[in-house]
Amino acid sequence: MRSESETPERLYGGAVSDDRLQAAIQSGDVPVAVYGLGKMGLPLAAVFAELTGNVIGADVDPDVVETINDGSCHVKREPGLAELVGERVEAGALEATTEPTDAAREASVHVVIVPTPITDAKQPDLSILDSVVEDIGSGLSAGDLVLVECTVPPRTTADRIAPRLAERSGLDSDEFGVAFCPERTSSGRALEDIRGAYPKVVGGVDAESTRVAKCIYEGINDAGVIEVSDSTTAECVKVFEGLYRDVNIALANELATFTDEFGIDVNEAIEVANTQPFCDIHTPGPGVGGHCIPFYPYFVIDPFETDAPLLETARTVNDSMPAFTVGKLREEFEAEGLDLSDASVLVLGLTYRPGVEEIRASPAISIASELSEAGASVYGVDPMLDDFEEFDLEPIALSAIYDRAFDGVVSVTPHEEFEAIEWDRLGRAGGSVVVDGRQTLDLSETAHRVYTIGGGYDV
Repeated sequence: MRSESETPERLYGGAVSDDRLQAAIQSGDVPVAVYGLGKMGLPLAAVFAELTGNVIGADVDPDVVETINDGSCHVKREPGLAELVGERVEAGALEATTEPTDAAREASVHVVIVPTPITDAKQPDLSILDSVVEDIGSGLSAGDLVLVECTVPPRTTADRIAPRLAERSGLDSDEFGVAFCPERTSSGRALEDIRGAYPKVVGGVDAESTRVAKCIYEGINDAGVIEVSDSTTAECVKVFEGLYRDVNIALANELATFTDEFGIDVNEAIEVANTQPFCDIHTPGPGVGGHCIPFYPYFVIDPFETDAPLLETARTVNDSMPAFTVGKLREEFEAEGLDLSDASVLVLGLTYRPGVEEIRASPAISIASELSEAGASVYGVDPMLDDFEEFDLEPIALSAIYDRAFDGVVSVTPHEEFEAIEWDRLGRAGGSVVVDGRQTLDLSETAHRVYTIGGGYDV
C-alpha cells in the first residue's frame, strides 16, 4: 500500500497544513493499519475504511482474519457493523492479515486497540501491547504516526511505547509521532460511539503528534476532537472515566447494604436524591463486571507509589456484592424454612450487562461459584451465550426454565428476552425465593418471595 507517489508528504513533521493532511487521509493516499480486530477494533477499522478506503487490519487469530477477508463479521450484535464490513471488504477498502509486521511496513498510520487486562495478582498486563509495539517498530518509517486507543496506566505512552518504538525502528524520537487517543466505545453501539456520540480525546507525546492525531479523528468523529496537553493527560482521562464509575457504584452498593437496617427502599432515596443537580448516585447491583471498570483501578493502584485507599475500598465493596447477593438469598431461604445447601437455584443472566456477550468479571461467575460451594444445585440461563465453561453451573435453555421447580432465582443481568418470562409458571408451587439484583422485576402479583438489592424484602 505504501509508496512515495501515493504518500508524497510526511504526516508527522512534514509541515503540511491541517487541510492538506485531512485531504490526503480521506483520499486514500494514507494507508492505515489497525492492530486488534476484536469487539472494539473491528468497528474502528471499518469506520477508518469508510473514511480512507485504505485500511489493513492485523489480528493474531486466523479465523478472525479469514472471516473478515471473506466479507463477514465475527463481532455479533453491533448494529450496522456486518453490513459495513462486507461493503468495505468488497470495495477493497478493508483487508486483514495475521502478520502485524506486514501491516506495519505498509501503513503510515498505526492504530493500536488490543486488550490490556490485569493479571491474577491485580497488576496491569501489557504483554499484548508490548508485542504489537515491537511489530510496529519493525516497520515504522519516518513521518508515521502511532495512535494508541487501548486503555493503559498513565505514562505508558510516553515512558514505554514511544521509547520502544524508537529503539526498535532505529529512528530518532522526533522522526515519528505518537499519541494516546482513548477508545470511548460501548458494546452494542460501537459505530455510533466511534462516529460521534462523544468527542474524541487526543494527546500526543508532542504538539505535532497531537495536531496530526486531531486531523485524523476529525474525519470520523462528528462530535469533534478535544486536544489535551499530552499523552499522559489523555491516558488519565480514560482511566478517570472508569474510576468515577467504579467509586460511584461502590457508594450505591454500600448504601444498598443498609437497606434492611434503615427500613427503607434505598433505591427510592437515591432516585429522589438525584433530582438535586449536584447529586448523581449510580444504581446498586450484584457486582461490577466487564473488561473496563473492574480493571482500571489497578492501572493506578499498582504502578505508582502514591496510596489509593479510596480506589482500593471501592474495589473491595464492588467485589463483595456477589457474596452479599448470595447472603440475601440465604437469609430469605431461612425465613421460608429452607436451607441453601439443599436448594435448586436458577441464575438469570450471566453476561456482565444486558444485550452483550461479554462475561469478563461478570458477577454471575462469583455468584454461581458461591452458590455451588454452599451446596446448592445451580442452573444458569443466558440467551447471549453458547459457551458456559467459566460458570460453575448447569446451563439450560430459556425455554426449559419451567421444567424444574427451582427453590430460588437470582436475577443478575436483565436481558430483554427475560421480559417474556411467565413468573407464575416459574419455580416452586406456592412461590420461590427471588433476589432481584437489578431492580427490574415486578412480581407483586405472584406468590414469589422477592428481595431487591437496595429495595429490600417486598412485603
